[in-house]
Amino acid sequence: MLCWCWSGRLWCGCSSRGFLLRTDLFDFHLPEELIALRPVHPRDAAWLLVVTPDAAEPLADKVMTDLPGLLAPGDALVFNDTRVIPAALKGTRTREGVSAQVSVTLIERLDDHRWQAFARPAKRLEPGDRVQFGAGGNVCALGALDATVDARGTEGEVTLVFDLSGPALHDAIEAQGAMPLPPYIAARRPADDQDRSDYQTTFARDEGAVAAPTAGLHFTEPLMHALDARGISRHFVTLHVGPGTFLPVRSEDTETHKMHAEHGVIREETATALNTVKARGSKVVAVGTTSLRLLESAADEEGILKPFSGETDIFITPGYRFRVVDRLLTNFHLPRSTLFMLVAAFSGLDTMKRAYAHAIQERYRFYSYGDACLLSPVAAT
Repeated sequence: MLCWCWSGRLWCGCSSRGFLLRTDLFDFHLPEELIALRPVHPRDAAWLLVVTPDAAEPLADKVMTDLPGLLAPGDALVFNDTRVIPAALKGTRTREGVSAQVSVTLIERLDDHRWQAFARPAKRLEPGDRVQFGAGGNVCALGALDATVDARGTEGEVTLVFDLSGPALHDAIEAQGAMPLPPYIAARRPADDQDRSDYQTTFARDEGAVAAPTAGLHFTEPLMHALDARGISRHFVTLHVGPGTFLPVRSEDTETHKMHAEHGVIREETATALNTVKARGSKVVAVGTTSLRLLESAADEEGILKPFSGETDIFITPGYRFRVVDRLLTNFHLPRSTLFMLVAAFSGLDTMKRAYAHAIQERYRFYSYGDACLLSPVAAT
């Protein structure tokens, strides 16, 4: 049984799973023309909204090149070095001589020749169907990419068994796939060759993501050098971002939403270095919600960061006590999304609604290819 009460700021409730919130609290209206379809160039020319909840002036308009001066020497930036794969594929399904067009987004490699994927429209696929992506025909030719549907789930997911395997399959996906742009961009234009660089951070290393860690897209080599000169250290973790990052929370409250698990790694030397940063009183600054979620997943109750390798499905909403991250650099997020809930937990829902209203009024660019904000935490109450 769930009982709702007014906490003074939010409608909240308690249940067997603890603190939870109504999802309509995290709704807002965004004019469609503010959704960025391309990034600015150079990347570090993006606008930066600085949000300091407890300051006399909590909002300040800056640009990304101002970032070094907004941090203190000794602070540490934590980047997600995952690399986006060209996971969006278009193909032709064949069944008993009848063909139909389908689109799939690869989401998880199961072994050397099987992938889990989301299909659109999934109802066109059944176990046993053959799907031909790209050139098709000769499975030995580079770029030929054929698969058999092994299974279909209830939420649009399918298991594909490719004729190719190992490095040959990897090369064929690279040749035939497109960058898996978020739905709010893909609905308005197709992915192209420019997205292969635009939708990848300059420090991307470890392949496995099907969505970019978009806060990292704003960093250029000149900006990195300026941060180095300021005495800001850089550290890298890996979280392979999944398609669940774009999904709105459809349930009426946060209790019943299920997060998609994502694989992450924090190396021992990284954990040790960040613990040292915290111990001397400097700040750990997460670049993106993916870095933050991984860091918080790997911290113990005392805020000590541990090496980590595994899955995380951490769901952060207002009421969460942050253990490691002191500041957060992130883009602007979708209404009712788990990411907007996360930033509301970090800087306060009232503050973030005011920040987003300010960003809309000032014509900031939103979402994956949009501008950024630098958030400080709301004071504990």
